[in-house]
Amino acid sequence: MNLENLNRRSFLKKTNTMVLGTALAASSLDLYATNASKKIKIGLVGCGGRGTGAASQALRADPNVIITAVADIFQDQVDLCLDSLKQISKDQVKVNDKNIFLGFLGFQKLMDTDVDVVLLCSPPNFRPDHLEEAVKKGKHIFCEKPVAVDIPNLKRVFESVKIAKDKNLCLVSGFCFRYATPNREIFQRIKQGDIGDIQSISTFRFGGELSHKDRQADWSDLEYQLRNWFYFQRYSGDLIVEQAIHSVDMMSWALGDIVPKTIIATGGRQSRERDKFGNVFDHMSIEFDYGNGLKGFHSCRQQNGTDSRNTVDVIGKNGRANLNIPSNFEVYGDKPWKFTGRNNNMYQTQHDELFQALRNKKVINDGPHLANSTLLAIWSRTAAYTGKAITYDQIMQSTEVLGPTSAEYDWKMQADNRAIPQPGKTPFI
Repeated sequence: MNLENLNRRSFLKKTNTMVLGTALAASSLDLYATNASKKIKIGLVGCGGRGTGAASQALRADPNVIITAVADIFQDQVDLCLDSLKQISKDQVKVNDKNIFLGFLGFQKLMDTDVDVVLLCSPPNFRPDHLEEAVKKGKHIFCEKPVAVDIPNLKRVFESVKIAKDKNLCLVSGFCFRYATPNREIFQRIKQGDIGDIQSISTFRFGGELSHKDRQADWSDLEYQLRNWFYFQRYSGDLIVEQAIHSVDMMSWALGDIVPKTIIATGGRQSRERDKFGNVFDHMSIEFDYGNGLKGFHSCRQQNGTDSRNTVDVIGKNGRANLNIPSNFEVYGDKPWKFTGRNNNMYQTQHDELFQALRNKKVINDGPHLANSTLLAIWSRTAAYTGKAITYDQIMQSTEVLGPTSAEYDWKMQADNRAIPQPGKTPFI
């Protein structure tokens, strides 16, 4: 799919078509379905905290899942990851030394092994390369969000999503809130019209700083940045792309994953020290204009000492829905409802459903909304950095690339030295 040649209407039409295709049975899955005791081999790309968590959930999802290969750029992360996984189930961790792949291109060697499923959990800037390779090699995929940090690489992702659909590959995304039981129930009520036509929607994601690793004497600038990738534009795409994208995704979910006409935003840097916290913002506020008076609003911040908030408020013609995550989920108006059930572990459910799909010859393809919500986040960041109202057609023409491809990385290369953006001064590229 060449998104440069798509207008907004055809983009929506093609994206929705991909969504409908995700429930098809797939003969390529017969291998797993014919024998429930068959081992499903897992390869983990990215052995940090999220990768270790995803792998542990994969182990718990199916007793006949085994991890046979891992890839990372740091040996100490590999060691810590494997030690943690062996404590969960030593019998399911079958990684020998020859299947530990280090370096920026280690993922390619991992994909060349006989793994059936890959877990893509590296920093977001590497994900377009990793996803493209996984689809090329015919692997089923769990892919963390976001899936890119700039538009040129996101276009590659849309093409990978299309090929994954054509190959009947499972592609489960890291948008875990779509797998939470109370979210699914309240969004189903929104979609079936219990609050009437949506008039507006607002989301908040307020919290403190993320984890930080103090610099060691033998670390280069590049290694320091890669170990603290949250705080650098090149690797994370900023807080709206890396973390608050969950809120943007839930907004998009409520609206049927349509694309806005225009986004305008603001943001800045109030609390973060330059030397410690790189070149990303610590707060943003965004308006999504969908036309015909329908607007969405999002605010996010990462500032210690502030109150936390993770909410979604959907205002409809006949009522409203409120998600105050994780404590309250309620519909007000003509058809009131409140979630009183038991919450699930949404991270575990992602993997439970992935491996159940493999066993039952079904395809889960989260690729369309994985790519679509990443687009909204990149678009929002660009609007916040520049201070400009940016249309869909404009953002899709962006040529800005935040960093090199995996093949271009080298330990002697220059680290990310981009300036902290200044709205009104930072240009749109």
